Amino acid sequence: MEEHFERDLVSALKDVVEQTNWQLLGSVDFLKQKICNRFSTEDGEDVMVVFHKEKNKFYAMDATCPHEGGPLDLGDIEDVDGHPCIVCPWHDFDFRLDNGKSTSGLQQPTYDVQVTDGNVYVYETSTIIGLEVQKEKIDAACSSLDKTEDVLADSLCDWANKILRTADPEEKVRLTHAVEEKWNAGEIERIGLCSPPDQPHRLTDLNVVAPGKIKRGKAGTLASRIQILHSLANIEQWAIDLSWDIIARFSSFVTEHGAALPQDFFSDFIRVAGEEAKHYKMLSTRLQELSSHFGALQVHNGLWQSASETKDSLLARLAVVHMVHEARGLDVHPKTQERFRHQGDEESVRLLEVIYKDEITLFFQIFVNGMYCGKVDWYIPLMKPKDELMKHTRKTQEKTENNTATNT
Repeated sequence: MEEHFERDLVSALKDVVEQTNWQLLGSVDFLKQKICNRFSTEDGEDVMVVFHKEKNKFYAMDATCPHEGGPLDLGDIEDVDGHPCIVCPWHDFDFRLDNGKSTSGLQQPTYDVQVTDGNVYVYETSTIIGLEVQKEKIDAACSSLDKTEDVLADSLCDWANKILRTADPEEKVRLTHAVEEKWNAGEIERIGLCSPPDQPHRLTDLNVVAPGKIKRGKAGTLASRIQILHSLANIEQWAIDLSWDIIARFSSFVTEHGAALPQDFFSDFIRVAGEEAKHYKMLSTRLQELSSHFGALQVHNGLWQSASETKDSLLARLAVVHMVHEARGLDVHPKTQERFRHQGDEESVRLLEVIYKDEITLFFQIFVNGMYCGKVDWYIPLMKPKDELMKHTRKTQEKTENNTATNT
């Protein structure tokens, strides 16, 4: 009888432990507002809960890709072989929502999910950090959905982070235009906060070398013209990321008077990102017309080296990246057009002319009018340390005098 009692006690304790592993994440209505919601756990392995609209069902799995640690919660939901999958935004590895299996052979841990009385529970043995705090935020948001404090809602920084972590340039362009449209339509209401990657993601087969190791031709041959167009496409791709990075990295910037950056700051750089995306697409298409493609040749990351050096200073970023490098690029375009025209490549000349006019218009409307004329509102709070801005500009001009690969 004593042995029977011990077995019953062990069984009862096991049931208690199993029941306590069911953890409340929030209400169904609240968690449906985002496709993916990410939660931290005490063991350091974040968990994400995915809502599949077509199936009207919640799934849960580890939030970090087992390939190279990509953020699965920023990925897209796609149908793969008839199964709904989350696709990693870094290297396109897919994982089934129901069992975590991947066509690559990798396996992602998944967790049971239950919906009870309008709430979502996940079976996780590791305690979810800050669960009570998250619940309070969820309850508050569910009672008043018009509040903007919702930390899990889509924000501009969420989108910027997603684009920076998108390796495929064609998808980067598509997302940029989509976010620009959403922003202009007023569908993105919150700026938000995020931690952008140290460097934007790139396709694994892209051959990146040091800037000085790429020799640019003078457009005298078809191969030389393809090389120039390829180099320009590379710069446009970096330019897209630079616009999104300044949005994500300096979204919380506050002036010495306590003023945050106004909405026009973000609108201007979204506009710049949209223009750069358009230019990349034009160049990519032209490369294909010339029987080549982007990625066929080596590229450099010189522009991002400057971005890394200015990651802690908005003034330095504006001066170095958006004044010096942009201005030098404008100097080069007319010479490039003339060389292409001399070889009879009128289609490429027309393309370069469009890019040149677009960029010179943006450069003067935003940067010159803002820095020198005070006609751009968001520049005004930055004008007091104008000497510092000019110091960064002069220092960079001297440093990059002979770095032609970076400055075109």
